[in-house]
Formats: sequence, structure tokens, C-alpha cells
Amino acid sequence: MPKRLRVLSGHRPTGLLHLGHLVGALSNWIRMQEEFDCFFTVVDWHALTSDYADPRRIREYVVETVADWIASGLDPEKCTIFVQSDVKEHAEMHLLLSMITPLPWLERVPTYKEQKQQLIDRDLNTYGFLGYPVLQAADIVLYRADFVPVGEDQLPHIELTREIVRRFNALYGPVLVEPAARTTPIPRLPGSDGRKMSKSYGNAVNLSDEPDVMMSKIAKYMTDPARQRRNDPGNPLVCPAFALHQAFTQESRLAEIDSGCRSASLGCVDCKSDLAGRLRDRFEAFREKRRELLTKPEALNDILEDGARRARQVAAGTLQAARDAVGIGHAR
Repeated sequence: MPKRLRVLSGHRPTGLLHLGHLVGALSNWIRMQEEFDCFFTVVDWHALTSDYADPRRIREYVVETVADWIASGLDPEKCTIFVQSDVKEHAEMHLLLSMITPLPWLERVPTYKEQKQQLIDRDLNTYGFLGYPVLQAADIVLYRADFVPVGEDQLPHIELTREIVRRFNALYGPVLVEPAARTTPIPRLPGSDGRKMSKSYGNAVNLSDEPDVMMSKIAKYMTDPARQRRNDPGNPLVCPAFALHQAFTQESRLAEIDSGCRSASLGCVDCKSDLAGRLRDRFEAFREKRRELLTKPEALNDILEDGARRARQVAAGTLQAARDAVGIGHAR
């Protein structure tokens, strides 16, 4: 039997998971676990890059993230789920890669500039924030990942990882695997204000929101800004609410909504009410399973401990090969 290709991806525990995480990454992970050798990590060191001044809830978010993953469909029997800081090899590989990564490579990363502009309430003038793409590269290369499933905004990070891998291999020999990115059919989901859905922007609909909260958030969603009156024809392609329909509404009903918007036979209020109802029903089973998982912290801890053990088995071998190639440490 041919060896299965390997996948690595992760999530920062800085808040609750939202619809954008599901559509942009998690739904892809759930499919991939059936076909690939998958490693999924809660990257708590990454959380410190922006939340270092107030890390009190990171551990709580780690547990809630894992509960969200499993309630959504990740199966610990089919993939490896672990916490980044439980595998110390990530820190040392980050150190090795940081030695060879040119500073201009990091300064040109689009999300570095974007988040510094958007998160003005935090001091992000730190090495950790500038260098987090190098830590991300370390996360990936430790597992010799062939693919990294990501959202659209993370594509520059994967390209940077590829550049770092090429530079490392050029200097020390063909040790690290150059990964490829994989996106979902809908890699970017808008939030209620039309910007990318993000915890940081306060525009997200969380997977774990109770039905009344979810419906309230959907009611506030922007629609086609040119549609000022109920009988004005709309353009679904510029409507953030319709983008959610594209992700969660079946094709036959989606065509009806598209037609109704363009002809003005369907108003924006009714469109969003339809969407809210679908999301309420879609996540009913998820909410029930999530609540059950959070009542069993010992079981979740066992999953993470087993995942860290399996992850270390792979990461240790890659790190030792990198150490040997660089010539660091005593000979073995």
C-alpha cells in the first residue's frame, strides 16, 4: 500500500471558532482525515504573539477549540490532535529557521501589515509578532507535511514557508519537505460588516453561539449597499449575507434566493431570516455534542496527551535530521 500523504494545520486559541474557520479550514480538515495522514494542532505559542499581555484565557480556549473540532467532525482515531507547546521540538525548529530567514521576507507578509493596522489596541512591535511566520514554518516542516489546508489569507504564509525550506535545503542539504497549500471552494467568508470574518474585528458568527445569539448576529449583516428600498433589485454577488448562503444553503434554494434578490421579490430581511433559520438548524447537533464534550475534560485531556505523544515521534526525527544537517550539538 502506498504511503499516505501528510497534512499539517493549526489554529490559534485566541477566541471561539466561527463560521469562517469552519468554511475556510475545518470543513477541509474533516474531509482530509479520511484520505491523508493528518496532524492538527492548537498553536498556543502563536496565541502569545498577539495576546502576550493578557494570556489568561488561552488554556480555556485550547479546550474549547478541541471541543469545537471534535463536535464538527474531527475524529481522534483518524487524525492526530495536539497542543503545540506540548511538543517542544517546535521551539527549537523555530530557532533554527529564524537564523536563516531574512528580515525583509517577514516585513512583506501582508497579514503582518494588516493586523498592525487593525489591532491598534495592542502593541505588536515585538519580535514574536514579526517572527510568527517562522514559527508557523517550523510547525509545518517538523511533520514533513505535503499539504497545508488554509484560508485564503494564509496563502502568503505558506509561500514564505516554501521559501524558507528552499533556503534551508540550499544551505544544508535536502532535509526539509516543501509543502503545498490547499484552500476550500469558499476560502474567505465575510463577517457582518463585510470585512473578512474575524474574532479581532468583532464581526463573527461563532459555531457555538446559541440560536438567539446567532439569529441576532445574522440580522445585523450588511447586504447590497446599493439596495436602499425593499423594491430595489439587488446584486447577490456583493452581498455579505448571500456569501453565507453560498456556504450553507443547498443549490436549489440558493438559486431561488439569487433570483429573488435580483428581481426584488425577496427582501433583505426575509433573506437573512431564511439564512438564520438554516444556521440554527445546521448547528443544533454540533451544540449538543460540544456541550457533552466539555463535561468530560479528562477525556479531552487524554486525546491531547495521546496526540502529543504521536506528534513528538514524528517531530523528534525531523528535528534531529535538521540539527545534524546544520551541525549543531554534539555528534551522535
